[in-house]
Amino acid sequence: MDVSGGSGQPRSGSDESAERPTGPTAPAAGSARPGADPAAPADPGGPAEPGADSAEPGAGSAGAERPTAPAETPAEPPQERSAAPPEEPAARPDTHPDRDHAHTAGPHGPGAHTPEHATPGDPDTHPDRAHAHAGPRQAGSGQAGSGQSGRPRRPREPGGGLLMGRPFGVPVYVAPSWFLVAALITWVFGGQLDRVLPELGAARYLVALFFAVAFYGSVLVHELAHTIAAIRFKLPVRRIQLQFFGGVSEIEKEAETPGREFVLAFVGPLLSLALAGVFYLALLPVQRGTVPGVLLAGLMISNLIVAVFNLLPGLPLDGGRMLRAVVWKITGKPMSGTVAAAWVGRALAVSVLIGLPLLTQSGTFGSTAEDSVGMDTVTDALLAAILAAIIWTGAGNSLRMARLREHLPELRARTLTRRAVPVETGTSLAEALRRANEAGARALVVVDGHGEPLSLVRESAIVGVPEHRRPWVQAGELAQELTDGMRVSAELAGEDLLDVLRATPATEYLVVEDTGEIYGVLSAADVERAFVKAMARPSAATPR
Repeated sequence: MDVSGGSGQPRSGSDESAERPTGPTAPAAGSARPGADPAAPADPGGPAEPGADSAEPGAGSAGAERPTAPAETPAEPPQERSAAPPEEPAARPDTHPDRDHAHTAGPHGPGAHTPEHATPGDPDTHPDRAHAHAGPRQAGSGQAGSGQSGRPRRPREPGGGLLMGRPFGVPVYVAPSWFLVAALITWVFGGQLDRVLPELGAARYLVALFFAVAFYGSVLVHELAHTIAAIRFKLPVRRIQLQFFGGVSEIEKEAETPGREFVLAFVGPLLSLALAGVFYLALLPVQRGTVPGVLLAGLMISNLIVAVFNLLPGLPLDGGRMLRAVVWKITGKPMSGTVAAAWVGRALAVSVLIGLPLLTQSGTFGSTAEDSVGMDTVTDALLAAILAAIIWTGAGNSLRMARLREHLPELRARTLTRRAVPVETGTSLAEALRRANEAGARALVVVDGHGEPLSLVRESAIVGVPEHRRPWVQAGELAQELTDGMRVSAELAGEDLLDVLRATPATEYLVVEDTGEIYGVLSAADVERAFVKAMARPSAATPR
């Protein structure tokens, strides 16, 4: 089963906790907890305001004596006053809109509105905008000389267990849960060998362990079939992971056509069927009742089961992806295909939960009703429950990710960008906030004498400066140096926007026009809120 979906939300590049400041509010809020439902960010009215000469700290203006936030906000609802600290970026759940399906080998499976944007010139009424979350920071963060503490982190390798290799450049991981299922297979298969080959004695468990490893080698081949097909279609593959109930190929983009989607899903079960045929041919000249004969027969049957199970027409199984492709081809709507295959997957989960124990009790799998009692009955019921839960959850995840992808084009850098005011490095923080407040801006960009952007003043650092110190702290001391990846085109939207943000994790990005002119500042928190709202918005194709 192929997963087009994993860790793709834009990540924050800072670890500030979620304490609300008690002093004057910052230009913008960047750490609001995902899932809150505030009003959407105001649409900037255009390029940044022209900069002015640096002001001496504490220059005799009312704004310098008592600096205020760039935008005023109404009182926040009580339930939004306390937010949990944002999680570590690497620990975010894998929710990228492209990762909504997983090619799985083995009997397993891995209304609301869009953000509304105020028109240019409207006051900012976002309840979180003027309250950044402050908390533990690196040494000196939020104080004079702390400008280096907010550098973006280097993206981490996609983990997931023990790295086994990189065939075709794709990392293959063995999850810790695999060792549990390997031990289970060794124990069960070893018990069967005791009846077939009693002369092996304790050595039967070594043979059973070899079978467990060989079986998961077959699962890896199944997943590599998905991976090779994805690479052939120029779809990036994040990783392959072998886990408790099989394997998952995490493909980061969706196939462009239903035909490619069908091929991408079908190659896995097809290769498992081919492996079953290979083991059958290898079994023909081998004497029955020997160790090679038992191993080859077991591998033939197990690969046949993998192929048949994955061909069942319900998400998140490969057969569900094939059904989705067929409905997509007929209706012309990929969302309709996802809805149909997901609901069939849920029906399949219920069938497995009820039907698998009944089939075992009826002797369909070769055992009599008298044999299938006691611990065996409990084991069958537990296995059925786990399989049903995996299938049901995978089908639901496919629905949510498809819904998000449907609304993903609504994420546009231009509409999510905050208005910014350019200030020179030596400008005091109090003066910079006063200018931003007068301009109705909610972000600060540090520029050189020629107006070229150098860095972004971090909202978390602003919150860390007490009100009485702001006239004596220079804006440049709180800024994060701009890198190439932190310059975002105002024309980016949807998946292209998310890809750029994922490539360079940070809390804020400079948004520029095609001409190079400063348009504003994009906060990763604003994108994340819009991302969550897109997740919550129901699709017209989703049954109610």
